[in-house]
Amino acid sequence: MRLLLIATLTLITSWATSQSLTGTWMTIDDEDGKPKSHIAITQVGSQLTGTVVKLLEGASLTKCDKCSGAKKDEPILNMTILWDLNVKSKAEATGGTILDPAKGKEYSCKIKLKDPNTLEVRGYIGTPLLGRSQTWYRVTD
Repeated sequence: MRLLLIATLTLITSWATSQSLTGTWMTIDDEDGKPKSHIAITQVGSQLTGTVVKLLEGASLTKCDKCSGAKKDEPILNMTILWDLNVKSKAEATGGTILDPAKGKEYSCKIKLKDPNTLEVRGYIGTPLLGRSQTWYRVTD
């Protein structure tokens, strides 16, 4: 009976963790469809931040040469590219900013879990109708 209880609690904890916006996510390039990086999304208080923790083999860009200000010519690895996202629920955060290192531009951002391992990331100007979405995939290893 005790073993069954431990197994059940482990399963519930695992399921609850997989329902979170936090974790490591693999990005896919919009243009060539290849994986480019791993982004670690962490939560402090009610806000989320995303940092590049790994550049994958298909990533051709290693420095933010088109960025301005403090990020100009900085390495993309360990760069914060997602910040100030306000957690609305376990599956959605809005009101943040995302940096596109390839263009050096910042956009308003919102994210939403499509399922436990798939994240929709939308960057936009002004209104979410004027933007583009990417699908990121949870890294499980």
